[in-house]
Amino acid sequence: MPKPSQTPPWQIVCHADDLQLNAGVAVRAHGAQVAIFLTENALYAIDNIDPSCSAAVLSRGIVGDINGRLVVASPMYKQHFCLTTGQCLEDETMSVRPWPVHRRPDGSIEIGPCDNSNQEDAHHAQQRV
Repeated sequence: MPKPSQTPPWQIVCHADDLQLNAGVAVRAHGAQVAIFLTENALYAIDNIDPSCSAAVLSRGIVGDINGRLVVASPMYKQHFCLTTGQCLEDETMSVRPWPVHRRPDGSIEIGPCDNSNQEDAHHAQQRV
């Protein structure tokens, strides 16, 4: 276990070949379930747990665009979560964490540590492809 002052390392969670365009993949990283999404322009990673029902289903949601915001629709109650910030569009009190995600030159997909206290790092939750 890292010392409190150390940042946990990035974790390889899958390979780019495991991802499909505009679809999610569920992985385990840093002790959490994370949903990774590949779009035409970027990789995104958010918590996989839908906060409205505590089910690990966001990776199964439909990716779309609402008013210029890239979102995933939860398959349970159809709320839309922004892939960049994790914010629920229908309920401002509900959100999921965005996670830093990176594609290595060998195609491995890595998830970085998530700062639970700072959603301002949301722009780090994506990587251009």
